[in-house]
Amino acid sequence: MSVCQLMSAVEKDLIGDGAGSSSSGGTANSKGETNAASPSRYEAQKRRDWNTFGQYLKNHRPPLALARCNGTHVLDFLRYLDQFGKTKVHAPACPFFGLAHPPAPCACPLRQAWGSLDALIGRLRAAFEEHGGTPESNPFAARAVRLHLREVREQQAKARGIAYEKKKRKRPPPQMPPPSEAASTNPLQILN
Repeated sequence: MSVCQLMSAVEKDLIGDGAGSSSSGGTANSKGETNAASPSRYEAQKRRDWNTFGQYLKNHRPPLALARCNGTHVLDFLRYLDQFGKTKVHAPACPFFGLAHPPAPCACPLRQAWGSLDALIGRLRAAFEEHGGTPESNPFAARAVRLHLREVREQQAKARGIAYEKKKRKRPPPQMPPPSEAASTNPLQILN
C-alpha cells in the first residue's frame, strides 16, 4: 500500500464511511433476512482503527512489529493523524488565540480534535488486548500517551478560549416531602 493509499484510508476511517452506521444491529441479505452477527458501529470502527494502525506500522521505516511497538510509536501515529484533522487550533501568536469564534480566517493549522484522539486511543487499547496483548504491555495505555492526550486537551481548550470541564452526573431533582397537616392549615387558624 502506498503512502497516498494509506492517507486516503486514514481519512476514510476518521471521517467514517458509513459502514456499520446502521443502528438496527443487522444487515439485510439478498433474501431480505437480517444477519444478527454483523458488528456494531463501535466494533467496526475499532477494527478499522486497528487495521489503520497496522498499516502505519508496516509503512514505518524500518517496518515495525507490533511486539516492538511502544508509547513513542503511538505518539508518532497520533502526530501523523494530525494532518487529517479538521479542528482549527490557534497558535499563541495568533490574534485569535483564545477566541471561541474568531471573526476571520487565519493560517493556524488544522488538527485532530482531542475527543477524537481520546476515543481512538480507547478503541486501540481494547483492540490490542483483544488481539492477545497484555494490559501491562499495551502501548496505547502508556503514561506518555495519557500525558499527550491531556496536553492536547489543554492546548485546544486554551486556543479556543473554552475551558474543559468534566461532565457532571445529573442528579434527580429533590423530591418535596408530602405536605403535613400543619403546613396545609391556614396560619391564621394556628394563632387563634
